[in-house]
Amino acid sequence: NPRKQNALCCVPHRRFHITVFLNIANYFTGLSRCAWHTLPSVRAVSQTVPVGQGVPQSLWKLGRLNHVAIAVPDLEKATALYRDVLGAQVSATVPLPEHGVYTVFVELGNTKLELLHPLGEKSPIAGFLQKNKAGGMHHICIEVDDINAAIVDLKEKKIRLLSPEPRIGAHGKPVMFLHPKDCDGVLVEIEQA
Repeated sequence: NPRKQNALCCVPHRRFHITVFLNIANYFTGLSRCAWHTLPSVRAVSQTVPVGQGVPQSLWKLGRLNHVAIAVPDLEKATALYRDVLGAQVSATVPLPEHGVYTVFVELGNTKLELLHPLGEKSPIAGFLQKNKAGGMHHICIEVDDINAAIVDLKEKKIRLLSPEPRIGAHGKPVMFLHPKDCDGVLVEIEQA
């Protein structure tokens, strides 16, 4: 009954709460305050529409943080810092010519750090270090349960990929890099779990 609802609006604290509710509802639905009087009550709607109905389920899922990659100008010095000063377990240096980097993994309890150093003149890390002389965080790597489904979905969502196909990463698994301009300024690597 519109008269009864308008009468309730005359009570100051109720008027404020109802106005806030209607303004929020109008923002999300585009319905004016007047149109809300013709709709069923919120209680009736919430009882008949299951939460999440109509929301498509993703065919892939994000997993755990695999590593944080740090570009370093001096790989031996950085390795010594983590191994000798901080007491971490570190891997041997592994060259990855197809990616233009040397890598060293620093084992942490719940994830890893990947130390990156340029390999060859066309290394993407060389360009990063020209802009950041002291080095710094280069990218994060997050595992996915189905990299191929993730790539298809991300392309549909207009996330730019840095290569046309996945490449084999440092762990021997397929990886794909996502453009930092589409990921809030962060270079994101996804890796098959």
